[in-house]
Amino acid sequence: MDSGGGRAPWPYDEKPLIVFWETTKACLLKCKHCRAEAILKALPGELTTEEGYRLIDEIRAFGRPYPLLVLTGGDPLMRSDFWDLLDYAVRGGLRVAVAPAVTPLLTRETAARMARAGVSAVSLSLDSPYPEVHDSIRGVEGTWKRTVEAIRWFMDEGVRVQVNTVVMRDTVEGLPDMVKLLLDLGVKTWEVFYLVPTGRAGFELDLTPSEWEDVSHFLYEASKYGLMIRTTEGPMFRRVAIIRRFLESRGAVSLLKGETGPLYERLVGRLRRILGPPRGPPLAHTVGTRDGRGIVFVDYKGNVYPSGFLPVPAGNVRVKSLVEIYRSSTLFTMLRRGGALEGRCGKCEFREICGGSRARAFAYYKRVTAEDPACPYRPGRYTEILSRIGASVEEAIREAAASSRPLHASAGR
Repeated sequence: MDSGGGRAPWPYDEKPLIVFWETTKACLLKCKHCRAEAILKALPGELTTEEGYRLIDEIRAFGRPYPLLVLTGGDPLMRSDFWDLLDYAVRGGLRVAVAPAVTPLLTRETAARMARAGVSAVSLSLDSPYPEVHDSIRGVEGTWKRTVEAIRWFMDEGVRVQVNTVVMRDTVEGLPDMVKLLLDLGVKTWEVFYLVPTGRAGFELDLTPSEWEDVSHFLYEASKYGLMIRTTEGPMFRRVAIIRRFLESRGAVSLLKGETGPLYERLVGRLRRILGPPRGPPLAHTVGTRDGRGIVFVDYKGNVYPSGFLPVPAGNVRVKSLVEIYRSSTLFTMLRRGGALEGRCGKCEFREICGGSRARAFAYYKRVTAEDPACPYRPGRYTEILSRIGASVEEAIREAAASSRPLHASAGR
C-alpha cells in the first residue's frame, strides 16, 4: 500500500502487504489453467493445524499494520480445520480474505458463516460472461450459475466481493461483457489475471505481446465505468494507466495514437456499444507491489515463494520463520531491489512501478530476472512522448502515487 489519503508508504522491505497461504491442494473443480494443479484429495505433508496457527503468529510478528492474510488453495473449504484457522487468525487481529472454490461446499449458509466469522473479503473466480465458456474452463457444468449465486450471497451478507478473471485465449474476447455483468451484479472490484503458463496452463493459452498491450489499454477504459480494476501478473497495466491518466488530464491523449491494435479496437468498441460512454474517472489501480515486493506465497507444505505463479522457493516455514525469509532471503531481497533485471525490464523507466512479471519471465526463460515476454514496450518511448508537452515519466508516476487509493483486499487464487 503506497502513500495515499495521508497514509505513510508501506514498508515493503520490512513486511509484505499480502500473504497468500495455499492451505491445501484439494479441490473439487478441474480447472484447465489451474496454477495449483489441484486434485480431489489433499496431498501428504500439508501444514498441520498447529503449524497453521504458528504461521498465523508469524504473520502477526511482522507488526502492525498487519499484512492481509488470504486463505486460498485448491479450495480452503476442503480443510476440516478451516473454521478453526479462520477464527484463530481473526481473533489474533488479522484481516482475513478467503478465496473459495465454487463447489457444493460453498452454500448460502457457508457465506453467512464466513460473514459472522469476520472475513474481510472473498474472491470468486468468474472467467467469462458466457456460462458455457466458464464451465468448460472450470471443468464442472453449472459452475458459472453457482458463482453468480455465490456473489449475491456474499454481497447480501455485507462481505466485500472481488471477482477474479483469468485473461487467456479462451476469455479475452468476452472482457467487455464481463464488465457489464459485474456492473449488473454490483461488484466493485475486478482482479484481472494475466495468464502465466504454469501449473496446468499451457503456452497455447497465452496472448501475444501486442494483444497484452491492447488488454491493458482496454482495462484502463473499462475502469471508467465504476469498477476498481487491478491486475495480477500484469504489472505493465500500471505503466499504461499512469501514462493515459496523465495525458488525459492535460488533453494530450492523442499523443498515444498508434499505440494500440485491432484487439483494443474490438474490445473498446464492444464496451461502448453495450455500456455507452464512460461514466466517471478511471479507477485503475497502480500501486507498485510485485512478486516478492509486498507479495508472499506459502504453499501447502510451508514452502515460501514470491508468488503462487513463480515456483522458485526461498525457504520453508518449518525451518525458518516467514519474517526471516521475507526480509533476508537472497531471492526476496533481490526481487525488492530490482537491480538485477535483464533486457528491457532492466532499462525501463517504469521498472520500479512495474518491473515486469517475474513469474512469466521464469515460465518462458527459466530465469527470474529475465525480461517479461508479454510486454512489447520499448524503454524510453513514453519519455519521448511526455517530452512533447514538457513533462516526464517521473512526474507522471508521482502524480499517480499522490492520487492512488488505499488497497483493500486482493484475494487472488
